[in-house]
Amino acid sequence: MRVLVTGGGGFLGGELVRQLRARGTEVRSFSRGEYPALKALGIEQVRGDLADAGALNAAATGCEIIFHAAAKAGIWGSYQEYHRANVLGTQHALDAARVNGIRKFVFTSSPSVTFDGRDQDGVNETAPYPTRWLAHYPRTKAEAERLVLAANGPELATVALRPHLIWGPGDPHLVARLVDRARSGKLRLVGDGSKKVDSVFVENAALAHVLAADALNIGSPCAGKAYFISNGEPLLLRELLVRILATAGLPAPTCAVSPGVAYSVGACLEFIYGLLGRKSEPPMTRFLARQLSTSHWFDISAAKRDFGYAPRVSLEAGLAQLTANFSKAGSRAN
Repeated sequence: MRVLVTGGGGFLGGELVRQLRARGTEVRSFSRGEYPALKALGIEQVRGDLADAGALNAAATGCEIIFHAAAKAGIWGSYQEYHRANVLGTQHALDAARVNGIRKFVFTSSPSVTFDGRDQDGVNETAPYPTRWLAHYPRTKAEAERLVLAANGPELATVALRPHLIWGPGDPHLVARLVDRARSGKLRLVGDGSKKVDSVFVENAALAHVLAADALNIGSPCAGKAYFISNGEPLLLRELLVRILATAGLPAPTCAVSPGVAYSVGACLEFIYGLLGRKSEPPMTRFLARQLSTSHWFDISAAKRDFGYAPRVSLEAGLAQLTANFSKAGSRAN
């Protein structure tokens, strides 16, 4: 079997590629860059842009499954940039599946597609898309998810997965940002950190994609549906931060700002950055302020029922791996 993984050089995509390769699956990665780690695994790499329909069509030739994990992430940038990568890119990936007669399409979505700025306590997949958005990323991921689910039919089976706060060794997003801000003294809690949040270890997030692909067929229970994915071990936000920072030998954050102040600061910074045309991400935005001051934990029973998802790496085991990774990095630095 040969599969195409878009974004195979990314954090989640890379782990997905490794798991597929370990099963003996022939993997082709489609990314904008070249990745030495993939080359070392013997992965065929195709360089291209999601906005290039022809490049995606060619990359999908001879494949039986498309795992579409590539996206423009983050919380800052123009709507056009996000739409180009996340919506147009997803449409091109779906078109590539149709052109090449591919019958399985697994899409990496995000729980933020249902976030309306309020607490999400144990919500399931019946949660609706919001009517207004605080950032272009969740808006365009929701648009893309709609395309994927609408594409499910008699010739193409599709499924969308919504992993929440993916982390682990080598994480360039959540862990890297937390550690960088803590080391620079810029890390602040928004509120008292008492809101409960879910997260998912990267191996578990990738495993969910593999299991969903195995179960996905025309007319199967998971076809045409979206699923929340997490470790199933929600923690208070401050506890999650403390435990991740501890793996890097860093103390807990001691400063906090109120949710209202954080939201106002985010609105001001968005205006200023937009006015000045700055490309770098503001340290606070309205979306981030709401995310950090509300609860986000999800009912993952549907994923367990429909394709047998069960986290393989516990929170404790994942933190141990993260600690070992920081210790190894420190030894190399010395």
